[in-house]
Amino acid sequence: MRAVLSPSRLAGTIPAIASKSQAHRLLICAALADRPTVIACPTLSADITATADCLGALGADISYKNGVFSVSPIRTIPDRPLLDCGESGSTLRFLLPVVCALGARATIKMHGRLPERPLSPLWEELCAHGAELTRPTPDTIAVDGKLLPGNYTIAADVSSQFISGLLFALPLLDGDSRIILTGELESAAYVTMTVRALARFGIDCPFSHNVYAVPTGGRYVSPGRAAVEGDWSNAAFWVVADRLCGGGSLTVTCLDPDSPQGDRAVVPLAAAIAAGNAVVDCQDVPDLVPVLSVLAAVSPGRTEFINAGRLHIKESDRLATTAGLLTALGGDVQERPDGLVITGKSRLTGGAVDSCNDHRIAMSAAVASLVCDGPVILTGAQAVNKSYPAFWDDFARLGGRAALEDDEP
Repeated sequence: MRAVLSPSRLAGTIPAIASKSQAHRLLICAALADRPTVIACPTLSADITATADCLGALGADISYKNGVFSVSPIRTIPDRPLLDCGESGSTLRFLLPVVCALGARATIKMHGRLPERPLSPLWEELCAHGAELTRPTPDTIAVDGKLLPGNYTIAADVSSQFISGLLFALPLLDGDSRIILTGELESAAYVTMTVRALARFGIDCPFSHNVYAVPTGGRYVSPGRAAVEGDWSNAAFWVVADRLCGGGSLTVTCLDPDSPQGDRAVVPLAAAIAAGNAVVDCQDVPDLVPVLSVLAAVSPGRTEFINAGRLHIKESDRLATTAGLLTALGGDVQERPDGLVITGKSRLTGGAVDSCNDHRIAMSAAVASLVCDGPVILTGAQAVNKSYPAFWDDFARLGGRAALEDDEP
């Protein structure tokens, strides 16, 4: 799908969509619990649906109606289930250890760029503890064997999702386990989200001296009801849009300022960038880089984004695609191996942009159109479905000018 984005100004009030990060976690805990759970989740995305569908393939009974998931937990695992993760890295990395802990002989299917995204050192640790993993084809993983309790050593600076996946899986084993982290933990807020979700379901994993202790006999106990909070990661596009429109014209509701979501940092980071000559450490907020880069492109002085090397392995190479987005629209950006350096201008020019099938690049292009003198022609506009299917409707409702067209003439 192509979007022709004309210069516009946004105003109004918009509720934040449901946090897909929290939805993944609550759905997994509910599927492993002792009794059914009802989860309020007012909006869906392709990634949330992928996790629900994979848990269903493992034997959970999951239905969705009127903004609510009803989850009956896994009791019997079907023979050789097929788990289709779509393009969701969270679904794959959370559920691969769970499948191994359950001893399911399963096939995992991946799409898009997901087969290229790293699974080491998680893969090696699972295999060292009883799992048998193979890649029959580049886009599938065959799982056999069953995890054994023990010490799992994980480099903490590759993906916090590896740690979360083990935290979900190890309570299912019949002996004590430990997750030993090496190096500095990146995206620590996401692991905090996992620990809090586990605590809501009765699982306590104390952390001390870079070690998570997972005691034997852990039992997921359903709280009966849970609710998915608003998503700071996708609200960030509206927070930045409000800055670009002068501030005070756009309000985002349904957000918890005390949320464990690391991307709530968008508010102070946007203020710092708008003030000029900012240095943004991206270690804990990599998903904010594309949209904050748009703000940097029209802010005073020079903005440096550092410690962002992990963006090379996202849905696209986000350092390259963010730099490409800004360059195509007339911005001044230099790409570095682990970051970006952006020199602000008063406005952008507009131009042709490819989302590279990355939802955050597509939404950042829409936000950039607010400060362009000419139209932005975006190909791959459908990429927003991964996290925010209603984005274009909400953009238009707030005053954005987006003409959506099929790619075919």
